[in-house]
Amino acid sequence: MTVSTISQPTLKRLPRYLGYLKSLGEAAPEYISATAIAEALGLGQVQVRKDLAQISNSGRPKVGYVTCQLIAEIESFLGYNNARDAVIVGAGRLGQALLGYEGFRSYGLNIVAAFDADPARTGVSDSGKPIFPMDELRHICRRLSVRIGVVTVPADQAQAVCDALVDAGIKAIWNFAPIHLHVPEGVLVQTENMAASLAMLSKHLTDVEDGQ
Repeated sequence: MTVSTISQPTLKRLPRYLGYLKSLGEAAPEYISATAIAEALGLGQVQVRKDLAQISNSGRPKVGYVTCQLIAEIESFLGYNNARDAVIVGAGRLGQALLGYEGFRSYGLNIVAAFDADPARTGVSDSGKPIFPMDELRHICRRLSVRIGVVTVPADQAQAVCDALVDAGIKAIWNFAPIHLHVPEGVLVQTENMAASLAMLSKHLTDVEDGQ
């Protein structure tokens, strides 16, 4: 089973399972069942059991999974054990925040540098990582064999940045700009839709207030 053959909903749930298991820390039981994970996360146990069956065959009836082994299996399946280098384009507030966030390493992502069209932003970030001018993007990405690009520029600049990343050899783009990006076949775009998330929160608050 590979990431490309697993369903997108399952792929999105696996990090939730992993996050929960790792949050148990020293209090983690030796064995854990799909039912226990489902109850902790408010999910259906049948769904969790099916998801885990796609990435592990180590579960035992009435016993469950060896917790530490399940953690290792999920991390291995998601590629968290193999750090992948990435670059950020757009060294504004969001770009700088992402550039300095060390937690990405836990998910197998190593942001090596940022790029920006504004000369005033180039140099070294507060986190100690380099910020290069845009004309260095292609050279550096190809020299370092970087395959992941993070887009943190305004919407009206995002497609041009996306095109530059593709030209630089990027195969996966994490897009924070509120716009749909057009890419050639073989390039994956994952867009963080903040507007959709905010709409869900707003709708929830409206429903709660209407029910008072």
